[in-house]
Amino acid sequence: MGEEATSITHLLKAWSGGNQEALEELTPKVYVELRRMAAKYMRNERAGNTLQATALVHEVFLRLVEVDSVSWQDRAHFFAVSANMMRRILVDRARAKGMAKRGGAVVHLNLDDVPEVAAGSRDREIVAIDEALDALAQIDPRKAKVVELRFFGGLSVEETAEVLKISAQSVMRDWKMARAWLMTELAC
Repeated sequence: MGEEATSITHLLKAWSGGNQEALEELTPKVYVELRRMAAKYMRNERAGNTLQATALVHEVFLRLVEVDSVSWQDRAHFFAVSANMMRRILVDRARAKGMAKRGGAVVHLNLDDVPEVAAGSRDREIVAIDEALDALAQIDPRKAKVVELRFFGGLSVEETAEVLKISAQSVMRDWKMARAWLMTELAC
């Protein structure tokens, strides 16, 4: 583990222990990475979108600060939780806009183009993916987590492997199988 990752892990554990000063020191260290994750997701968002990457990161931070019960394990755990929160925020926004009606329409997505597909997805598609991902999580939680981190979190194969503490080859294998399952599920 690198010096920066060790420092972040130390600060996360101190914050979990109630040290608010650790949170203040942690924020600038993780903000850049969270902003990068959000920017990857938002890069190709359609014109007229009111949510910007910075606002998404701020919303994640607001939610993280409210969570008292998390015992942070390490940097990877923090970014996995953050990616999940980004997913929840984006899906909640899509549902709030009234775009959740699938109406029997087939959702056409190319999950190979991550995070570009996520960034260009319409609200209805984000909700459909979220629902399919929840179904996949019931069958195979790790594959669902791989999709969540790559699609919603914008993480690379290597970053996903670090977060899940598995090999890059396992990530690729899970990613390939999850994509096939999701494509079948979304075509229904």
